[in-house]
Amino acid sequence: MTVMGSTTELELELEVSPRAPRANLPQRAGKLLWAPMLAMALMAFPVALLLGFVRSAAVGEGTDPAAIAALGHLGPAFMFIGFASVFAAISFAIARILGVFRVGGGQVQEIAGRSVKTLKMPLTAKVFLGLMMVAMMAILLPVIAHIAIGLAILGGNADALADSETWFAWLEGVRRIGTATFLLAIAFGLATIIEVLRFGASRLLELPAEARLTAR
Repeated sequence: MTVMGSTTELELELEVSPRAPRANLPQRAGKLLWAPMLAMALMAFPVALLLGFVRSAAVGEGTDPAAIAALGHLGPAFMFIGFASVFAAISFAIARILGVFRVGGGQVQEIAGRSVKTLKMPLTAKVFLGLMMVAMMAILLPVIAHIAIGLAILGGNADALADSETWFAWLEGVRRIGTATFLLAIAFGLATIIEVLRFGASRLLELPAEARLTAR
Protein backbone atom coordinates (compact mmCIF):
# COMPACT_ATOMS: atom_id res chain seq x y z
CA MET A 1 0.00 0.00 0.00
CA THR A 2 1.36 3.42 -0.90
CA VAL A 3 1.27 6.28 1.56
CA MET A 4 1.57 9.64 -0.19
CA GLY A 5 2.75 12.80 1.49
CA SER A 6 3.70 16.15 0.04
CA THR A 7 7.37 15.19 0.05
CA THR A 8 7.40 11.46 0.82
CA GLU A 9 6.24 8.25 -0.80
CA LEU A 10 6.60 5.02 1.14
CA GLU A 11 5.70 1.40 0.46
CA LEU A 12 4.33 0.08 3.75
CA GLU A 13 2.00 -2.58 5.13
CA LEU A 14 -0.80 -0.85 7.02
CA GLU A 15 -3.83 -1.65 9.12
CA VAL A 16 -6.90 0.57 8.68
CA SER A 17 -9.48 1.00 11.43
CA PRO A 18 -12.06 3.58 12.52
CA ARG A 19 -10.52 4.07 15.98
CA ALA A 20 -7.04 4.50 17.42
CA PRO A 21 -5.34 1.19 18.27
CA ARG A 22 -4.05 0.12 21.65
CA ALA A 23 -0.40 -0.59 22.30
CA ASN A 24 0.50 -4.17 21.42
CA LEU A 25 1.83 -6.72 23.91
CA PRO A 26 5.59 -5.92 23.57
CA GLN A 27 4.81 -2.21 23.89
CA ARG A 28 2.69 -2.74 27.02
CA ALA A 29 5.48 -4.90 28.47
CA GLY A 30 7.96 -2.15 27.70
CA LYS A 31 5.88 0.39 29.59
CA LEU A 32 5.75 -1.87 32.67
CA LEU A 33 9.28 -3.30 32.70
CA TRP A 34 11.77 -0.64 31.64
CA ALA A 35 11.96 0.96 35.10
CA PRO A 36 12.28 -2.33 37.09
CA MET A 37 15.03 -3.47 34.72
CA LEU A 38 16.91 -0.22 35.23
CA ALA A 39 16.50 -0.55 39.01
CA MET A 40 17.87 -4.10 38.87
CA ALA A 41 20.92 -2.87 36.98
CA LEU A 42 21.53 -0.15 39.54
CA MET A 43 21.50 -2.80 42.28
CA ALA A 44 23.60 -5.42 40.48
CA PHE A 45 26.52 -3.17 39.51
CA PRO A 46 27.38 -2.13 43.11
CA VAL A 47 27.25 -5.79 44.22
CA ALA A 48 29.65 -6.72 41.41
CA LEU A 49 31.96 -3.86 42.43
CA LEU A 50 31.90 -4.99 46.07
CA LEU A 51 32.72 -8.57 45.08
CA GLY A 52 35.61 -7.23 42.99
CA PHE A 53 37.01 -5.41 46.04
CA VAL A 54 36.66 -8.55 48.16
CA ARG A 55 38.44 -10.64 45.51
CA SER A 56 41.23 -8.06 45.26
CA ALA A 57 41.74 -8.28 49.01
CA ALA A 58 41.76 -12.08 48.84
CA VAL A 59 44.32 -12.02 46.02
CA GLY A 60 46.47 -9.64 48.06
CA GLU A 61 46.43 -12.00 51.03
CA GLY A 62 46.83 -15.08 48.81
CA THR A 63 45.62 -17.44 51.52
CA ASP A 64 42.45 -18.93 50.00
CA PRO A 65 42.66 -20.00 46.32
CA ALA A 66 39.14 -21.47 46.46
CA ALA A 67 37.62 -18.17 47.59
CA ILE A 68 39.56 -16.29 44.90
CA ALA A 69 38.32 -18.69 42.21
CA ALA A 70 34.73 -18.53 43.48
CA LEU A 71 34.71 -14.74 43.57
CA GLY A 72 36.17 -14.78 40.06
CA HIS A 73 32.89 -16.34 38.96
CA LEU A 74 30.46 -14.54 41.24
CA GLY A 75 31.75 -11.05 40.41
CA PRO A 76 31.22 -11.37 36.63
CA ALA A 77 27.86 -13.03 37.28
CA PHE A 78 26.52 -9.95 39.07
CA MET A 79 28.24 -7.62 36.60
CA PHE A 80 26.46 -9.26 33.69
CA ILE A 81 23.16 -9.33 35.54
CA GLY A 82 23.65 -5.57 35.52
CA PHE A 83 24.52 -5.49 31.81
CA ALA A 84 21.56 -7.70 30.88
CA SER A 85 19.26 -5.52 32.98
CA VAL A 86 20.41 -2.19 31.55
CA PHE A 87 20.24 -3.54 27.97
CA ALA A 88 16.75 -4.87 28.70
CA ALA A 89 15.76 -1.47 30.15
CA ILE A 90 16.90 0.24 26.93
CA SER A 91 15.04 -2.33 24.81
CA PHE A 92 11.84 -1.99 26.83
CA ALA A 93 12.14 1.80 26.64
CA ILE A 94 12.32 1.52 22.84
CA ALA A 95 9.19 -0.66 22.87
CA ARG A 96 7.46 1.91 25.10
CA ILE A 97 8.37 4.73 22.69
CA LEU A 98 6.96 2.74 19.78
CA GLY A 99 3.77 2.23 21.76
CA VAL A 100 3.44 5.97 22.36
CA PHE A 101 3.81 6.61 18.62
CA ARG A 102 1.28 3.89 17.78
CA VAL A 103 -1.42 5.08 20.17
CA GLY A 104 -0.75 8.81 19.80
CA GLY A 105 -0.63 8.69 16.01
CA GLY A 106 -3.92 6.82 15.92
CA GLN A 107 -5.55 9.32 18.29
CA VAL A 108 -4.47 12.24 16.10
CA GLN A 109 -6.06 10.60 13.04
CA GLU A 110 -9.24 9.72 14.95
CA ILE A 111 -9.63 13.27 16.31
CA ALA A 112 -9.13 14.61 12.80
CA GLY A 113 -12.09 12.51 11.68
CA ARG A 114 -10.06 10.40 9.28
CA SER A 115 -9.67 6.65 9.00
CA VAL A 116 -6.89 5.46 11.30
CA LYS A 117 -3.93 3.98 9.44
CA THR A 118 -1.45 2.08 11.59
CA LEU A 119 1.86 0.66 10.51
CA LYS A 120 2.00 -3.12 10.84
CA MET A 121 4.96 -4.49 12.77
CA PRO A 122 7.90 -3.95 10.39
CA LEU A 123 10.66 -6.48 9.81
CA THR A 124 13.10 -4.41 11.86
CA ALA A 125 10.80 -4.71 14.90
CA LYS A 126 10.53 -8.49 14.50
CA VAL A 127 14.32 -8.80 14.25
CA PHE A 128 14.65 -6.51 17.29
CA LEU A 129 12.42 -8.76 19.42
CA GLY A 130 14.08 -11.97 18.21
CA LEU A 131 17.63 -10.75 18.81
CA MET A 132 16.65 -9.36 22.21
CA MET A 133 15.43 -12.78 23.38
CA VAL A 134 18.51 -14.56 21.99
CA ALA A 135 20.82 -12.03 23.63
CA MET A 136 19.08 -12.32 26.98
CA MET A 137 19.53 -16.09 26.97
CA ALA A 138 23.16 -15.77 25.85
CA ILE A 139 23.89 -13.57 28.86
CA LEU A 140 21.71 -15.15 31.54
CA LEU A 141 22.74 -18.78 30.93
CA PRO A 142 26.44 -18.01 31.58
CA VAL A 143 25.40 -15.95 34.61
CA ILE A 144 23.58 -18.97 36.04
CA ALA A 145 26.59 -21.18 35.27
CA HIS A 146 28.98 -18.71 36.95
CA ILE A 147 26.86 -18.68 40.10
CA ALA A 148 26.57 -22.48 40.14
CA ILE A 149 30.34 -22.92 39.70
CA GLY A 150 31.14 -20.28 42.31
CA LEU A 151 28.85 -21.88 44.87
CA ALA A 152 30.24 -25.34 44.06
CA ILE A 153 33.79 -24.10 44.68
CA LEU A 154 32.75 -22.52 47.97
CA GLY A 155 31.11 -25.83 48.85
CA GLY A 156 34.43 -27.64 48.47
CA ASN A 157 33.93 -29.22 45.03
CA ALA A 158 37.48 -30.03 43.89
CA ASP A 159 36.47 -30.68 40.27
CA ALA A 160 34.80 -27.29 40.00
CA LEU A 161 37.95 -25.63 41.38
CA ALA A 162 40.21 -27.53 38.98
CA ASP A 163 38.10 -26.62 35.95
CA SER A 164 37.36 -23.06 37.06
CA GLU A 165 39.57 -21.27 34.51
CA THR A 166 38.36 -23.44 31.62
CA TRP A 167 34.74 -22.76 32.47
CA PHE A 168 35.45 -19.05 32.85
CA ALA A 169 36.99 -18.84 29.37
CA TRP A 170 34.01 -20.57 27.73
CA LEU A 171 31.43 -18.57 29.63
CA GLU A 172 33.18 -15.30 28.88
CA GLY A 173 32.96 -16.06 25.15
CA VAL A 174 29.23 -16.71 25.37
CA ARG A 175 28.71 -13.54 27.42
CA ARG A 176 30.52 -11.47 24.81
CA ILE A 177 28.34 -12.92 22.05
CA GLY A 178 25.25 -12.09 24.10
CA THR A 179 26.42 -8.51 24.67
CA ALA A 180 27.12 -7.97 20.97
CA THR A 181 23.74 -9.46 20.07
CA PHE A 182 21.96 -7.16 22.52
CA LEU A 183 23.63 -4.11 20.99
CA LEU A 184 22.63 -5.30 17.51
CA ALA A 185 19.04 -5.74 18.75
CA ILE A 186 19.02 -2.19 20.09
CA ALA A 187 20.23 -0.94 16.69
CA PHE A 188 17.27 -2.65 15.02
CA GLY A 189 14.95 -1.13 17.64
CA LEU A 190 16.24 2.34 16.82
CA ALA A 191 15.83 1.59 13.11
CA THR A 192 12.19 0.73 13.85
CA ILE A 193 11.69 4.10 15.55
CA ILE A 194 13.06 5.80 12.43
CA GLU A 195 10.64 3.87 10.21
CA VAL A 196 7.70 4.73 12.46
CA LEU A 197 8.66 8.41 12.44
CA ARG A 198 8.86 8.41 8.64
CA PHE A 199 5.42 6.83 8.43
CA GLY A 200 3.98 9.28 10.96
CA ALA A 201 5.32 12.29 9.06
CA SER A 202 3.94 10.94 5.79
CA ARG A 203 0.54 10.26 7.34
CA LEU A 204 0.34 13.76 8.82
CA LEU A 205 0.94 15.20 5.36
CA GLU A 206 -1.98 13.15 4.05
CA LEU A 207 -4.53 14.45 6.55
CA PRO A 208 -5.02 17.99 5.12
CA ALA A 209 -5.44 16.61 1.60
CA GLU A 210 -8.03 14.08 2.83
CA ALA A 211 -9.89 16.87 4.69
CA ARG A 212 -10.06 18.99 1.51
CA LEU A 213 -11.39 16.04 -0.48
CA THR A 214 -14.04 15.40 2.17
CA ALA A 215 -15.07 19.09 2.17
CA ARG A 216 -15.73 18.94 -1.54
